[in-house]
Amino acid sequence: MGALSGKVAVVTGASRGIGKGTATALAEQGATVYVTGRTVTAGSHPLPGTVGDTAAECTRRGGHGIAVAVDHGDDAQVESLFDRVRTEQGRLDILVNNAFSLPDDLTDPRPFWDKPLSNWEMVDVGVRSNFVAAHHAARIMAPRGSGLIVAISGYTGVAYTYGVVFGTAKSAVDRMARDMAVELKPHGVASVSLWQGLTRTERAERNLATIPGLGDQAATRPHDACTPEFPGRVIAALAADPDLMTRTGGTYITAELARRYGITDVDGTTPPSLRDTRGAPIWSPV
Repeated sequence: MGALSGKVAVVTGASRGIGKGTATALAEQGATVYVTGRTVTAGSHPLPGTVGDTAAECTRRGGHGIAVAVDHGDDAQVESLFDRVRTEQGRLDILVNNAFSLPDDLTDPRPFWDKPLSNWEMVDVGVRSNFVAAHHAARIMAPRGSGLIVAISGYTGVAYTYGVVFGTAKSAVDRMARDMAVELKPHGVASVSLWQGLTRTERAERNLATIPGLGDQAATRPHDACTPEFPGRVIAALAADPDLMTRTGGTYITAELARRYGITDVDGTTPPSLRDTRGAPIWSPV
């Protein structure tokens, strides 16, 4: 029996990448995981992966995966998702806000005024979407007096990375997680933000292979990278921590939390903290 047996989680943006890795890591600890994303049909996205594939892997790992097609830019679809969780499970223990609208030109070095205004979609699905999902999750968690809401962020919260909108979005995610913690703490629900470094997602692997010099940049050095399952392992440890509420409101470097909990990546290693070179989180627990 895993540490999360009987627990229910929602992981957004989990067709592939960090979302998929997190969902499967939670499922491996016995959780029922609602896997959300827009990719339902194989081949409909340039990168591999569907919500059904991830849900099936969750079940194979020992949990229970439930695939739900959700566009996190559509409030009605998000509301329907959480209504379904409430109806089917009667509880929600973990929300991982991972969905993020990454533009194709993210790593393009052009300045913001030479990029399309549509890049603001990173705020729409990446910040606003976090708030909408947390809004609905809190309505399930708060009356029960427990729960964990996790925002996936990164060093770009304080260190310039790729562009203006990307940094703005991640900084906002950190602050929002902190302020939600202030209001959720009296109800026994924790809210934290986790800083990821380079994660070997399908997109990252493609970019490293096709964009000259990308692997030499501070934010994208392959030897600092982790697998997509690493943050999920840390989130599972957080969710099982009896002292979880002492951490609420904080922004944490995933690699540092891993060392505190004795968590390793799938290959037995622990990625380095980049605090000294990329910057330190601003927000401490409330």
